[in-house]
Amino acid sequence: MRSLRLVFSYARDYIKPLAVTVVSMILLVGVQLVTPWVIRTLIAAVQAGVWDERSSQTITLLAMSLLVLYVVRGLLSFLRSYMAHVAGWGVVARMRLHIYEHLQRLTLRFYSDKQTGQLMSRMVNDSDLFETLIAHAIPDVLVNALTFIGVSAVLIRLNWRLMLLSLTPIPLIVLSMRIFARRVRPAFRERQRQLAELNATLGDNLLGIREIKAFTQEEREALRIEKHINRYRDSLLHALRLMATFQPFVEFSSSLGTIVLIYFGGRLAFQRVLPIEDLVAFFLYLDLFYQPVRALSGAWEGIQQALAGADRVADLLSEQPEVYQSPNAVELTRRAEGHLRFHDVSFRYPDGDTVLEHINLEIPANSVVALVGPTGVGKTTLASLIPRFYDPTEGFITLDGQDIRNLTLKSLRQQISIVLQDVFLFHGTVRDNILFGRPDATEEEMKQAAVVANAMEFIERLPNGFDTIIGERGVKLSGGQKQRLAIARAVLKDAPILILDEATSSVDMETEVLIQQALERLMVGRTTIVIAHRLSTVRNADLIVVLEGKRIREMGTHDELLALPDGLYRHLNEVQAK
Repeated sequence: MRSLRLVFSYARDYIKPLAVTVVSMILLVGVQLVTPWVIRTLIAAVQAGVWDERSSQTITLLAMSLLVLYVVRGLLSFLRSYMAHVAGWGVVARMRLHIYEHLQRLTLRFYSDKQTGQLMSRMVNDSDLFETLIAHAIPDVLVNALTFIGVSAVLIRLNWRLMLLSLTPIPLIVLSMRIFARRVRPAFRERQRQLAELNATLGDNLLGIREIKAFTQEEREALRIEKHINRYRDSLLHALRLMATFQPFVEFSSSLGTIVLIYFGGRLAFQRVLPIEDLVAFFLYLDLFYQPVRALSGAWEGIQQALAGADRVADLLSEQPEVYQSPNAVELTRRAEGHLRFHDVSFRYPDGDTVLEHINLEIPANSVVALVGPTGVGKTTLASLIPRFYDPTEGFITLDGQDIRNLTLKSLRQQISIVLQDVFLFHGTVRDNILFGRPDATEEEMKQAAVVANAMEFIERLPNGFDTIIGERGVKLSGGQKQRLAIARAVLKDAPILILDEATSSVDMETEVLIQQALERLMVGRTTIVIAHRLSTVRNADLIVVLEGKRIREMGTHDELLALPDGLYRHLNEVQAK
C-alpha cells in the first residue's frame, strides 16, 4: 500500500490526461461490445429472410456501422495510449526530481557507505517502472475490468445459465494470481537490486579506468563485471520463469470456458433452446470475456515490476536527513562578520564512534586559525560542523553570537567557501566551474577571480581559454591547475568564512608557492580555518589548534607552541623538519 500511495500522490498532478485516458477506455469498451452484436444481427437477418432490397440495405448499414466504429476505435486508441504516456512520463519526471531533491537534503554521512551507481539506479531505473504502472498496467487493468463487466452483462442477457457455467475457471485464476503476486514481487525486487549492483560496479570501474590500466587489472575487473552481469541475468530469468509459469496457466484456465461453452452451448443449440445467432454471439463475446483475464496476467506482471521499483524508491525516500532546518530558522540577510565559537562541542557517529569531545574554541572575525594534529583526530570533522554538514551530538556553535541551528541552511552556507584537497570539478568548461561559485557574476568578476587565484596564466594557454572543456572531474588539468580553479571559485563566491582543507598537500613546490600566494590573497578580510599536515603552511596563523585524542591539546601561535618543552606541535614540527 505504501508503494501505491507513493505513485498515486504524484499521479494527482496529471488528472486531466488521466481523465481523457479513462474516458477513452470506457468508449473503447463500448465499441468492442457493439462489434459482436453487429455480427449477431447479420446472422439473425440471414436466417430470417431472403435476399431483397431490404436485406441489401441492412447489410450496407451494418458494414458502414462497423467502418465508423473502427475509425472511432482508432482515434480512441490513440487518445488512450498517448494521454496515458503523458501522465506516465510526467509522474516519472516529477518523481525523479523529488528523489534528487531528497538526495540533496540528506547529510554527507548517508553517502559515506553508498555507491553512486546504486543511487542512480534507484533514481533512473526504479522510477522508470512507474511509467509502466501509470501508462500500461493500471489502464490495462481498468479497461479489462470494464470489458469484463460489459461482456458479463451482455452474456447474461443472452443466456444467464450459460454465463454462470462460463465463470467456472475464474476462481482458479484468482487463486493463481494471489500466489503469483507473493512470489514474483520479491523476484522483481531482487532483479532491480542486481541491476543497481551492476550499475554501481560499472560506474566505479569507469571512474577508475586509469587505475585499472595502471595496475593491469583489466582481466580481473572484466571478470568482476561479468559476475554482476550474470547475477542480473539470473535474477531476471528467475522472475521471467515465474511469469512463464503463470501466463500459460491463465491461458489454460481461460480456455476451459470455451470447452464449457462447446459442451453445454452446443447441446442447447441442438435442442433449439439457444438460437444459432446467440450461440455465435456467445462465442464472440466469450473471447472478449476471457481476453481481459488473459491480458490481466501481462498487466499483473507490469504491476508487480512497478511496485518492486516503487518499494525501492519508497525505501530511499524514507531516509531522513540528520541535519534538520528548524521551521523557525532565520534567514541571514546580511554579510556575516565571521566570529565563530564552539561551545562544549562533542560529536560521535551513530555506530558510537566518538570523534570529538568537549571542544571549546573561539575564532575571532577575520582571523586565521589552523587545525593540526595526527591523522584521524577529527580536524576535517570539526571544520565540517561549521556549514552543518553534520551537527554536534552535544554542545552548539555560534556565528556572530547566533546558534547556527537557528539559521536557514542556505543562508548559513552562503557565508562559507570551502577549498578541499580533493578538488571536484564538473564536466564542462573552465568558465562553468569558476562561475559555479556565483553563477550571476560578470565576465570581469570571473576573470578577476582567476587572476587572484593565479590561474589566469594557465587558462590563457588552454586551447579555448575559459571555454575549454576540462573533462570529467577536470581530468585534462593537472592537480595544481584544478586546485587554482577551486580557489578561483571560492574567490568569486566572496564569502566571509573560508575553510581550507589540505589545499596545498598534493602539489609540487613551485605550484605550492603559486597556490599559497593565491590563498593568502583569498584570506584577506575573511575568517579562515586552515586544516594542514604541512606545518610550514600555518606558521603565520593567528591561532594554531592542536588536536589529539578527540580533544584540543594545545592552542597558541607558532612561537608559543614551539616554546612548550613537551608539546605535541613541537614534536610534529621536529619530525617534519628531519
